[in-house]
Amino acid sequence: MTETNAPILFRNTMRITDGHLVEFKAAIREAVDFATEHGPQLMVEVFIDEDRSECTSFQLYADSDAILRHWELADPYIQGVMEHCVVQDFEVFGDPDDRVRAGLGPDMKYTPHLTGFYRLGS
Repeated sequence: MTETNAPILFRNTMRITDGHLVEFKAAIREAVDFATEHGPQLMVEVFIDEDRSECTSFQLYADSDAILRHWELADPYIQGVMEHCVVQDFEVFGDPDDRVRAGLGPDMKYTPHLTGFYRLGS
């Protein structure tokens, strides 16, 4: 059984299009800057392996409403990032509601939350 107030974590691994590294980095920085100011995420972290042309991002949400709000606000920024990459792997940790599941599609894998904690701040 999952906790009803458990957070939801996204892990997104992207393959950067050959020759698009500079543009990809600029687009992802712009998207994260926007999320820092306006997004509902509790945390966003982005890691890049330039040698493998691969980027992994983690986004932590309080609940499904926050995910839906992010999708509503950030679509132009998401599209800007996607001009320079393809999603290689996407995982959802937690139990989003049916609205989010419908947006993610029927083949998405969900790993239920068991327990944990996180600390905000530097």
